[in-house]
Amino acid sequence: MYLAGSVSSRAIGTPSNARWFLALLAVCVVSGVASHAIAQPAAPAPMQSLDEQVQEIKSEVLSIAAELNRLEEKLIYPSNTQVAVFVQVEPGEEARWDSVQIQLDGELVAHHIYSFKELEALEKGGVQRIYTGNVTTGDHRLEVAASGKSSGGVDFAASETFTFEKSVEPKLVGLTLSTSGTGSANVELGGW
Repeated sequence: MYLAGSVSSRAIGTPSNARWFLALLAVCVVSGVASHAIAQPAAPAPMQSLDEQVQEIKSEVLSIAAELNRLEEKLIYPSNTQVAVFVQVEPGEEARWDSVQIQLDGELVAHHIYSFKELEALEKGGVQRIYTGNVTTGDHRLEVAASGKSSGGVDFAASETFTFEKSVEPKLVGLTLSTSGTGSANVELGGW
């Protein structure tokens, strides 16, 4: 493509003329590249079924989402201030736990009411991350209140207060919910 006439440096000197000239130059370059791309025959690519292409894209999106979640967690919860609280149920537990409430240094940080599927997962040995947050190094107080129903249908509640020390490393705190044979409920702090 050939542009007729000449462009003097004085004509391009104004900002509006410079933008116009750059826009015109960009259009010329793009149209030249596009015409070159159209003229070249495309190399034959192996044919994939639409389902295979969709599955490939889905797996790429899921891996990107997982990586973004990891990066977000590192940004929001730096390892030197991070504390994570996990809840598990004592193996063989026959009682049904309904809810758990957690306060950290007197501030409510988590409250969870369990669904049937969540309880089923906990009873099979699953562990729930109920809270992740930032705390300073030093001693902290963790207050846990849990409630549920015994296998006989009697309501019960348990509450405990624990202290833990946060160092520069990330801190993992494990809580185990259990009932004794007498029907009393316990919350125990685990060493994770």
